[in-house]
Amino acid sequence: MTMLPHSFTMIATIIIVLVQTLVGVSSLLQTDKISTLPGQPKVKFHQYSGYITVDDQHQRALFYYFVEAEKDPTSKPLILWLNGGPGCSSIGVGAFVEHGPFRPGDHNVLVKNHYSWNRVANVLYLESPAGVGFSYSSNTSFYNLVTDEITARDNLVFLQRWFTQFPEYSNNDFFITGESYAGHYVPQLAQLIVQSKTNFNLKGIAIGNPLMEFDTDLNSKAEFFWSHGLISDSTYNLFTRVCNYSTIRRQMIQGNLTDVCATINKLVFTEVSDYIDQYDVTLDVCLSSVNQQAYVLNQMQETQKIDVCVDDKAVTYLNRKDVQDALHAKLIGVSKWSTCSRVLHYDRRNLEIATISILGSLVNSRIRVLVYSGDQDSVIPLINTRSLVNGLAKEIGLNTTVPYTTWFEGKQVAGWTQVYGDILSYATIRGASHEAPFTQPKRSLRLVKAFLERKPLPSVV
Repeated sequence: MTMLPHSFTMIATIIIVLVQTLVGVSSLLQTDKISTLPGQPKVKFHQYSGYITVDDQHQRALFYYFVEAEKDPTSKPLILWLNGGPGCSSIGVGAFVEHGPFRPGDHNVLVKNHYSWNRVANVLYLESPAGVGFSYSSNTSFYNLVTDEITARDNLVFLQRWFTQFPEYSNNDFFITGESYAGHYVPQLAQLIVQSKTNFNLKGIAIGNPLMEFDTDLNSKAEFFWSHGLISDSTYNLFTRVCNYSTIRRQMIQGNLTDVCATINKLVFTEVSDYIDQYDVTLDVCLSSVNQQAYVLNQMQETQKIDVCVDDKAVTYLNRKDVQDALHAKLIGVSKWSTCSRVLHYDRRNLEIATISILGSLVNSRIRVLVYSGDQDSVIPLINTRSLVNGLAKEIGLNTTVPYTTWFEGKQVAGWTQVYGDILSYATIRGASHEAPFTQPKRSLRLVKAFLERKPLPSVV
């Protein structure tokens, strides 16, 4: 019997291992591939969903939903999208309400979203941390106290293992995006990627209506309410001079809300009323059937063409057994899927971690940064977000290259923007809510497309 040279044997072994690995990855891809979602219109792009284990010992797994770009996915950028909360679902909100390919409609069907972000990119939606949506930890003690640090670490492990499963996207331009408390998630994950020198092709981050500095962001609520006529002059004075909103929230977190702050807080929200959506002060609200008739009879203007009950429809859709089967999803430790976690105990002290400085370190690492604001949001208003970005630019020595000016989508003003150097930019989306792609989908798509392509926003009609 002829003996093969040792080097040839080694090469053959390596080839066999590689083939086995590729076969394993291919098998996983086929397992996670979605044939079709119940009630969805016919599409040509591929969809995947499933679990990536981020802690083998404690069986902690994060659930993802991935939609390839409508055309030429191999050449398009890859976007990771993270919703905030902390503890709210990127799939239930980002994918099925904001900018995914479908939205739940009436009669148990999905309708095509014509302004889906997968028109310009491959989009990866992640339910994070474990305990959110379909993501889970078999060791439920994990839920007792989750922090920003844990979330960033698990998200990094998720990405490392996801790229192993989808290696064809490892060289695509990679962007991390999100909104609200993702003002923590996104920059912290990007910073960890840079610090760990992980070989991702990270090009930039984009965060919408982000929490970046607790006192600054929360205390702008008073001016926003007052300037929009939602509270009186006297209440505005109390809300700024006697007990401001960051103080109220801090006391609530610590469980020691004082009588004077409780009184002012009640006064503020009595004047604002239950019939105003704080995430979009101009948007109608989804009302219960008890109040619906009286409310409709008192309407004096035409209702906007926005399905304000789409959140409820998304919850109903994602709790259907046939939908969960199609998504390869399972309920672990919970009886029902919910938009925001009911089992996760997030360390609320983390809300006070300032992340604006992390944006500066990312800029210094040549990672492009876009911060944007839906201008009708009172939860994280544009007022101080804009000031924070402007202050950061001055602090790190970036000159304004595009002065504060209008930008257009079609023939209408879509918002205002300011650019610093070639790497940091701020933009508002006119008429948009906290969830900007939901209320202004066309303008939001135009903004993200320009950012991905590194092109200026249109400044003329």
